[in-house]
Amino acid sequence: MAMSNTSSTSNTHRSQKSRTSQKDPASQKNPTPQDADEPETGRESSGRSRDEAARSRPTPMQVLRHARDQLAELTGLEAESVSSFERTEDGWALEVEVLEMARVPDTMSLLASYQVELDADGELTGYRRVRRYERGRADARRSGR
Repeated sequence: MAMSNTSSTSNTHRSQKSRTSQKDPASQKNPTPQDADEPETGRESSGRSRDEAARSRPTPMQVLRHARDQLAELTGLEAESVSSFERTEDGWALEVEVLEMARVPDTMSLLASYQVELDADGELTGYRRVRRYERGRADARRSGR
């Protein structure tokens, strides 16, 4: 008879543990189907936020700052100034002056102008170096010659 009491006691402990784990949400490791639906609801609301964000375009100053940052990240060169900035049919066009090679004296440093194109959201879509010059030299093309 002792054997039946032992097995019956073990069965009682197992059933108590399973009932406890069913009641205790912290002991459940798998999410319920309701929990699985919640991220989809979050995605729907974030989808609406993306639509709203697409409607609100960045300001010209935000575009300019972001363009300088993107160009610096791509080329490894820091922008010194922006000499041209305009809205185009496809987005934005800038001409950015960067220091390519520092020299002593500073008037002998090499600068370059980069033509930068951005989409309507201010994301860089292309760039190219259009000229290179020494800081101390006048650019004949720009001075009216």
